[in-house]
Amino acid sequence: MTTHSTRRPATAAAALTLTLTLTLALAACSPSAEPSRASSGDTAHGDGPTAALGHIHGLGLRGGHLYVATHQGVHTPGADGSPVLVGERRDDFMGFTVTADGAFLASGHPAPGTGGPADLGLLTSTDAGLTWRETSLAGQVDFHALDTARDSTVYGYDSANGLLRASADGIAWDDRAALRALDIAVSPADPATVLASTESGVARSTDGGRTFAPGAGRVLAYLSWGSPDALFGVDPDGVLFRGTDGGAAWTRVSTVPGGAPQALTVADARRLFVATGDGVYESRDAGRTFERRMAVKAAAGGH
Repeated sequence: MTTHSTRRPATAAAALTLTLTLTLALAACSPSAEPSRASSGDTAHGDGPTAALGHIHGLGLRGGHLYVATHQGVHTPGADGSPVLVGERRDDFMGFTVTADGAFLASGHPAPGTGGPADLGLLTSTDAGLTWRETSLAGQVDFHALDTARDSTVYGYDSANGLLRASADGIAWDDRAALRALDIAVSPADPATVLASTESGVARSTDGGRTFAPGAGRVLAYLSWGSPDALFGVDPDGVLFRGTDGGAAWTRVSTVPGGAPQALTVADARRLFVATGDGVYESRDAGRTFERRMAVKAAAGGH
């Protein structure tokens, strides 16, 4: 009885924090929420070591290089750790992932004054974010989380409708389960196994996201499954956990520097990246220690 009474308040607090995070994330999806402009000193050559960027929404690796999807476009760390804008687009990329063959997938809202629909649908880049093409669902969907399976199935969480969608080619989409989630992660070993972070714990699907068992256990904000033996999650307070048994159990690893988390991606069993309030941190020892790779400060108007 003593063990249950001491753990329950922490779990309830984490659930409440994630509930608030989910509420804010869904509210931020409204078409009227305009992405803020970066500071006047921003250039394509670097935004300065403490550049103001809105919320970081996604992280990805391509060719060993780190890419950071933000409220003002995709950036990569410069030699001094400052954000460098990739390409010319400063769209609010809410969802972002890098596929196994190096393609960038993204979703979100256009930068102010650029025209086009309020929801970008699915965008694809095959040149590391220099240029983008509309792939599907323009004007219809804003995916807040994207992930791909080993069979190239694309999974996207449509936050406005509280719906998981799946596509074999990124063009034709199937509606899957209705759920309230902040992030998703697909098993690298089984394309039909999908995890979702919910306010009641990690929910699991074994049928390609058509149904989910109720969320249970550890309440996590962000999830990433980089390889069969590399499942990690970070809770709303920035505590990093490693998952075993397909996410049925979670072991505490460390606390990520920089405060509340904003995004997580796992490369393999030792290398992972977490975005927090003051930058993007990299670990090369399975999350035990971290080094800041890109320094940022929050900009007004970020989600």
